[in-house]
Amino acid sequence: MNHILVVDDEKEIRNSLEEILREEGYGVGSAADADEALTLLRDSPYDVVLLDIWLPGRDGLEALTEIRKMAAETRPEVVMISGHGTIETAVKATKLGAYDFLEKPLSLDRTLIVLKNAVEARRLRSENQEFKRQFSAASVLTGGSIPAKALRQQIKLMAPTNGRVLIYGESGTGKELIARSIHAESARRDNVFVELNCAAIPETHIEAELFGYRHGARPGGPPEQQGTLERADGGTLFLDEVGDMSLKTQSKVLSALDDQLFMPVGGTQPLRVDVRLIASTNKDLEEEIAKGNFREDLFYRLNVVPFFVPPLRERKADIPLLAHEFLQEFGRQYGRPRMEIAEDAIDVLVHYHWPGNVRELKNVIERVLILNPRVQRIERKHLPLLTHKTGARSTEDFASLQQARDAYEREYILKKIEEAHNNVSHAAELLGLERSHLYRKMKALGISVRE
Repeated sequence: MNHILVVDDEKEIRNSLEEILREEGYGVGSAADADEALTLLRDSPYDVVLLDIWLPGRDGLEALTEIRKMAAETRPEVVMISGHGTIETAVKATKLGAYDFLEKPLSLDRTLIVLKNAVEARRLRSENQEFKRQFSAASVLTGGSIPAKALRQQIKLMAPTNGRVLIYGESGTGKELIARSIHAESARRDNVFVELNCAAIPETHIEAELFGYRHGARPGGPPEQQGTLERADGGTLFLDEVGDMSLKTQSKVLSALDDQLFMPVGGTQPLRVDVRLIASTNKDLEEEIAKGNFREDLFYRLNVVPFFVPPLRERKADIPLLAHEFLQEFGRQYGRPRMEIAEDAIDVLVHYHWPGNVRELKNVIERVLILNPRVQRIERKHLPLLTHKTGARSTEDFASLQQARDAYEREYILKKIEEAHNNVSHAAELLGLERSHLYRKMKALGISVRE
């Protein structure tokens, strides 16, 4: 269902348009002034706004300017209406971004045609934005390791089907990227991919987010809202961290999965959709079933095809590729397109345990670029101290006691040189060594003078 917001200070016009548009199958909201309209738009998505130019307080053109500042994926199309229309006003409204301009008294046929075209324009823009977002960060899993290759093969095998997928993995491993890759290689690739993070939404709101709600279901709220199931019709719905759903919501999801039929909150007519479901979790759902926190029947509905995403520490061969990819991405973002990363820095990244997985690696690379604005080559000394800690290495990383001792000495000397702002003489004082002795140590441990 598409949603229209009618903004006019004349109550009779609002009531008349609401009645007509509801009969045409639209969800309709209304506001008497610009401030009320902008509040409604912040609280709930609308596809088109019918906006009168002459309003008390802020006029319609000012409201149009504010609407155009909204994010592209949530911004509605705006059709201006006026009883005192002139060519000059229409041109100004169009320049400010209005989709079209209607004069009062409104022609019903003309109004309905313009609204239909505006809704279609909004749909196409929304899908275009969604496709750009899906592919901007790449829809292919980066890496040449055996686990990464196996995942890509599994995606190619499963993507063309409609089978439900349950993705397992620790936080930050890239479960959403796997879901987007499956969608991008499926027969639904030209339709929308909709995500619902079950862990980020309060239990009291998750039903409304999933199933939507209808007029009067929420006191003081907007009249209607599409749920993620309805928005995903024809495409893919990704339930992120499905293990965090309450048992009550799990029961309703189970019912909706069986026949793709559900009832919006406060609704009187059930809706049928065609949705492919992909879910993810960082929990052991079989353990959660044993504890009584997750429904066994829902688990078997979701777990048709299980995907296991390994943590970054189990695919260390991919770390250099990922680091270079993130470096180029943030280099372009911060106006430094020719960024490089030294082998000594790669060595530190490869040996770190990465409890936060790929997400933590990405954050570290971005932090390094932000804190070193004039650097074009990232070296070991530029990395945050977190990745220098020897505690981040396991004993398996060292073949002998001497190797472990050398690694500790190297980290400690580097830390003191950093404290001395790369002044070797000052660093020697901090270490309690002769300057010449420190130079010999640095040479033996492979620390260059510029480090």
